[in-house]
Amino acid sequence: MSSLPPDISEQVARSLAEDVGSGDVTAALIDAATQATATVISREPAIICGQAWFDETFRQLDAGIHIQWLVDEGELVAGNTLLCELSGPARALLTGERTALNFLQALSGTATITQRYAHAVEGTGCRILDTRKTLPGLRLAQKYAVRCGGGENHRMGLYDRVLLKENHIMAAGSVSAAVQRAREQSPQVPVEVEVESLDEFVAALEAAPDIIMLDELDDVQMRNAVAVNRAAARPVKLEASGGVDLETVRRIAATGVDYVSVGSLTKHLRAVDLSLRFKLRPAL
Repeated sequence: MSSLPPDISEQVARSLAEDVGSGDVTAALIDAATQATATVISREPAIICGQAWFDETFRQLDAGIHIQWLVDEGELVAGNTLLCELSGPARALLTGERTALNFLQALSGTATITQRYAHAVEGTGCRILDTRKTLPGLRLAQKYAVRCGGGENHRMGLYDRVLLKENHIMAAGSVSAAVQRAREQSPQVPVEVEVESLDEFVAALEAAPDIIMLDELDDVQMRNAVAVNRAAARPVKLEASGGVDLETVRRIAATGVDYVSVGSLTKHLRAVDLSLRFKLRPAL
């Protein structure tokens, strides 16, 4: 399983702060000594992702809450699968319910759709990438979910890869000048160039970046670019972008590109349908 992000505690704390605020006035109606048990069920098939965020939510509310997971992180489950059992103070369980489920539903949603894309390109040698089109404040969480679902991360932010687009190239004077300047200023990071035509592709290939992104090229253009790249003295990695969905991704992958980037993995989020059910145990 992919390594967890380092900011889980901070993400959970922010989420609890915006939800709980000065206190849960509804949960306060329950006797503080009341204990409860609860179960979480997945109502649909899904890749389960986000257990660490779920656990951290209840840990921050009350360390006396016990959680027993019955499935593994990254496991594909069927509908109506019992995922975990919880027990502890009723107030804290009720207060944390929504925040914990928000994380688990959202990250499972990202992991699940990523797995569908990864399965769609199986056997082609192509890999699925995410983008920076993530929910604000949840980038590391969503990119973890992509890895959990079998995808790969493109770049984490503006700091770990140079991505030269039209405006960058215009400002530098040419694609070769832009690549050279990137190599000089950031020698430790990969350099990628985005192109929108075969002519731009040839110019980019001559500039010798690490990766070239083929943006909105049709299948014939992508196949031609792949052929030219393979015949080049210094081939680069090729990434396809634009017009990608589950119906088109295998066709795009079959052109021979190394990667297909899919912004909808993290941008068009559909939460997995999960249900948390409570059973109160009145105070003695």
